[in-house]
Amino acid sequence: MGYRIGADIGGTFTDLALVDGAGTRFEIGKILTTPAQPDDAVIAGIAALLARTGLTAGEIDHVVHGTTLFTNALIERKGATTALITTRGFRDAVEIGREHRYDMYDLRMERPAPIAPRRRRFEVTERVLACGTVRTPLNEAEARALARSLPAQGIEAVGICFLHAYANPSHEARMEAILAKEAPGLAVTRSSALAPEIREYERTSTVLANVYVQRIAERYLGRLAARLRDEIGIPGPLYIMQSNGGLAEVATAQRFPIRLVESGPAAGALAAAHFGARLGARDLLSFDMGGTTAKACVIADGAPLIATEFEVDRRYQFKKGSGLPVKVPVVEMIEIGTGGGSIARIDSLDRLTVGPESAGAQPGPACYGQGGTRPTVTDADLCLGFLDPGFFLGGTMKLDCMAAEAALAEEVGRPLNLTVPEAAWSVHRLANEAMAAAARLHAVERGVDVEKLALFAFGGAGPVHAYGVGRILRVPRIFYPLGAGVMSAAGFLTAPLSFDFVRSLPNGIDALDWPAAQAAVAEMAAKGREILTTTLAPEAISLRLYADMRYRKQGYEVRTAVPEAVLAGRDGPALRAAFEAAYRALYGHTVPDTGAEVVSWRVIVEGPKPDLRIGAVESASGASLKGNRRIWVVDQGFAEVPVHDRYRLAPGTALQGPVVIEERESTTVINGPGRVTVDAGLNLTAELSL
Repeated sequence: MGYRIGADIGGTFTDLALVDGAGTRFEIGKILTTPAQPDDAVIAGIAALLARTGLTAGEIDHVVHGTTLFTNALIERKGATTALITTRGFRDAVEIGREHRYDMYDLRMERPAPIAPRRRRFEVTERVLACGTVRTPLNEAEARALARSLPAQGIEAVGICFLHAYANPSHEARMEAILAKEAPGLAVTRSSALAPEIREYERTSTVLANVYVQRIAERYLGRLAARLRDEIGIPGPLYIMQSNGGLAEVATAQRFPIRLVESGPAAGALAAAHFGARLGARDLLSFDMGGTTAKACVIADGAPLIATEFEVDRRYQFKKGSGLPVKVPVVEMIEIGTGGGSIARIDSLDRLTVGPESAGAQPGPACYGQGGTRPTVTDADLCLGFLDPGFFLGGTMKLDCMAAEAALAEEVGRPLNLTVPEAAWSVHRLANEAMAAAARLHAVERGVDVEKLALFAFGGAGPVHAYGVGRILRVPRIFYPLGAGVMSAAGFLTAPLSFDFVRSLPNGIDALDWPAAQAAVAEMAAKGREILTTTLAPEAISLRLYADMRYRKQGYEVRTAVPEAVLAGRDGPALRAAFEAAYRALYGHTVPDTGAEVVSWRVIVEGPKPDLRIGAVESASGASLKGNRRIWVVDQGFAEVPVHDRYRLAPGTALQGPVVIEERESTTVINGPGRVTVDAGLNLTAELSL
């Protein structure tokens, strides 16, 4: 087995990780993101990585990639001119939504506008009942006339979502065929192919979001695959990380780009689960802080939690219901607009705020020297001594201390009558408080006591802030993995090829239509095997089965793992026991004397999970102490502390905080009491003194 490359495009930096099959070589790279054409940074970064390592493109087996390009297109509304075709009488359902206010007391409450405005929402005569019976056949003459009219209206993409199409997709499939014949240039997505689930609003929102960015995905992923082959010369395939933590081939990703909306953050959670388990911690809190955002994710028993729905373009960051729902499996996490590039400012009430606005890669923080004048978290960290201006990105990028100080003095210090160090510490501490609050909220909502979890810190800025966040959360220890600055890119290389399928078949356990359930699961499994056998041997493919279940009359479901033997044996009591175990784990109790029902069946078809092992970047030899540096220490102010070279730390070394440990792509800052130990893989474990 040759080498594999992971490439993660972030808002500020594009990260790269290269490993060999045996895990004896681990090379990393980091380059500023190129927002105008994101694949430029990927191509330049891989070319530089190959040149530095002396490897040839022919030695690369494959590249795994993740990007926020499609999420950004949805948020910025830079997708195709999109129309919706739906059942007559349901044109406005996508705008009515759930018909409730997510904030009852906000008189100026905002909701994201539907991707297809009312003038681009069209109705056709047809009707399918919830049981799948056709009540009113599709009026094909009406459908053909509508299809012919769309190009003249400037329509570029069409989402098809008919009532109860999850139970009977025939009308949607026929409408798709009519569009292909009468308006062949349009991008088309039908809900029964993408999300055959109950709940019309969520299903409609999902299909519109997918087709809105479909052409962007086709162009971008096709161009990147061609450039990797033609410009770099990599013969192996390009795989794309999905939001659920699995990989997809380019053709599948181009068809279903909405499945990629959280691909980068998902990879970080996978890395935390994978390397956390190797460090002996199967339950932990993943903390990923990059240049634009910070993410927190609960890892339970060695795997991140998975949600079946996600919201994009939220009006309010932590308020569920304020965004566009998409019914796709996604690694469950909380994201906050606090990263290294987050801008600090004084608001209209004379309060210091940090983020969510980011300086991004262009112009970047003031200290980058690219024309930025507004202070950011990175500028504050530099002024506090946490970053070495001559060793940022291993010395390849010099930081401007004077520019950082000037920005903080003008935008924060002067309005609040603070010195530059006081202003910098205020920015740093406020960022920590915001991230800790988000992480605690995420853990509490999942019934987890965050004080019992270890923190797994990564991302370019994560190791700088993890100590402060950990102290606020009162976690017992913090893990700092080797290569923390590019850990999401490494996480791509821990993911298996996989695909998710879902089919809604609502029914109570006591009256469950077992033959229908078995047929649906068999059909989904067959489709998954068909997709994956283009790359994998049939014997390498495995299945996982889940059921979305709830107590009767409840509004929402709990995802329940179902052993295949339960379905094969039509074992109702065992199915209920599995559901109640999942329900109790989430809510701490069950509901006695109440019927339970299955709403949907889910099948995950996947290949083998790579066993990624990372060897040392360099041989650990020689003295690790680089010298001393003045940094801001908790409850003390500026003090001289030792600075160590991570690559020269010998396994078994123990260091006492305050201490700074530097590597090329990130810096670990322990600016208070604590004990840091080094393992054989140069991973750091900080035991906090609370």
